[in-house]
Amino acid sequence: MKAFVFPGQGAQFVGMGKDLYDSVPQAKELFEQANEILGFRITDIMFGGTDEQLKQTNVTQPAIFLHSIILAKSLGGGFDAQMTAGHSLGEFSALVASGALTFEDGLKLVAQRAAAMQKACEAAPSTMAAVLGLEDENVEQICAGVDGVVVPANYNCPGQLVISGSNEGIDKACEQLLAAGAKRALKLNVGGAFHSPLMEPARQELAEAINAAPFSTPVCPVYQNVDAKPYTDPEKIKENLILQLTAPVRWTQIVQNMIADGATEFVELGPGAVLAGLIKKADRSATVTSMQSL
Repeated sequence: MKAFVFPGQGAQFVGMGKDLYDSVPQAKELFEQANEILGFRITDIMFGGTDEQLKQTNVTQPAIFLHSIILAKSLGGGFDAQMTAGHSLGEFSALVASGALTFEDGLKLVAQRAAAMQKACEAAPSTMAAVLGLEDENVEQICAGVDGVVVPANYNCPGQLVISGSNEGIDKACEQLLAAGAKRALKLNVGGAFHSPLMEPARQELAEAINAAPFSTPVCPVYQNVDAKPYTDPEKIKENLILQLTAPVRWTQIVQNMIADGATEFVELGPGAVLAGLIKKADRSATVTSMQSL
């Protein structure tokens, strides 16, 4: 069975999607439609901006979504997914690619998500850190023992867990994690504590937009971040999508569940090859392809 997966924030690079724009007429139309919906020419930043411009959350999230989705749509019948999933932001790409959301509604939600997250970051200075070389249970225990907000945020692959929380809480947790034997506990260059309780204002803001958007039954099961299980019921998909902002991304478990359910081939659509690497770490025998263009 073939599984299509979609990357999240951090995979962006200047020039992403330009070859699609230049060589596929349908792709060019969709990029131009996106410029109109967003109210600014995101393509100018994607194709020829600076790394700094592309790092702004209100640009990064729609840019990654657009590259992923327009590539998926450019495949036509080649997008023959039997299951799909996305990492954090990538879940919106997976939902649009599988037909649960239209391109226009998906892009609007992604833009609203980015704006709401940016606002929450500015309200409560916070950060994230990657922890390498410790069992998940050890990281969970240490986070639970630190005063303040510090929680597991991204279960990326066995031995790699990203934590999220207040600046002070993350500093304390990193000290204790290194003392407990972590190979690395490295603070990330991110705008805030994504997938933590500090994103609650953003969750509330986005909940209204998600509840108002029309969702359909996807053509294949979508494995969602909050519990790593497959869903096709539009109401359950919406519920899980709302919970996603303050809950951890269970990517390790998604990959394990997809393989257990019969996935034999993974195709990553969008910028970078981060997910391909994580999937190989979860299962060395997995067949994985990363596509950034046709």
